[in-house]
Amino acid sequence: MDALGQRFAQACATATAAKSDIYQFQRGNAPLLISIPHLGSQLPDAQRARMTEAGLRSGDTDWHLDTLYGWARALGASVLGARYSRYVVDLNRPSDDASLYPGQTKTGLCPTHTFRGEPIYQDGAEPDEAERARRLDAYWRPYHDKLRLEIERIRAEHGAVLLWEAHSIASVLPRLFEGKLPDLNVGTADGASCAPDVLDAIRQRLEGAAPYTWAVNGRFKGGHITRHYGKPGDEVHAVQLEMCQSTYMDETYPYAYRSDLAARVTPVVEGMVGAALERISARGR
Repeated sequence: MDALGQRFAQACATATAAKSDIYQFQRGNAPLLISIPHLGSQLPDAQRARMTEAGLRSGDTDWHLDTLYGWARALGASVLGARYSRYVVDLNRPSDDASLYPGQTKTGLCPTHTFRGEPIYQDGAEPDEAERARRLDAYWRPYHDKLRLEIERIRAEHGAVLLWEAHSIASVLPRLFEGKLPDLNVGTADGASCAPDVLDAIRQRLEGAAPYTWAVNGRFKGGHITRHYGKPGDEVHAVQLEMCQSTYMDETYPYAYRSDLAARVTPVVEGMVGAALERISARGR
């Protein structure tokens, strides 16, 4: 086995070994990979013992997105979702913790405060540099190993990949942004992470999405995953959708899923993904 083959086999072994603990994954047969890096709410016992009540509630989780995107499996999507909370490590931040939005409030690779500014840890119990490095190895790298492998597999099978980054957030968070967010926020790194025709297909769907408000490359331009893996020149097209949680759930604890709201927004999201997938399928032929 050559060096490239050895690295590939090692990455496969790492991803397989971590599968049941770090992420959930279902493989599909279409050129579509849906990544939900903030789906998880699990917390290691040793970390729980040092956290505040606000931290234990894991309030900044992207709650219920596996349910909201349940229709994607009928499209043949592969779906990858984290099991552990972003309060352990944020899978959508770069490993060096560089700021994604310079000049704005930074939430961090291993957050110490909630999006509302509440302490996640008891006084003096924040993770030190050694613990942050351990979390990077134990949680961050296995997810990204799997993500990379599936992108490579889908591109090899289909010639092109649509990487759809599924996210949600509370609609009003004064610490992070002014006023209320648009309901649907599409990010493509200012057009760098996907081909123009793919974004055009999504935009056409958004233009008929009333009563939902929307923005493209506004407050949210895509996190680390969108920016790092989106390489349209290599036929890897990455799109992030940051939805206001008010479109499908209660934004306050205990963060209940609202099937009445979800039933209205789901066709809009499905239409966006479906339109983009049509363009990707045509490119891969």
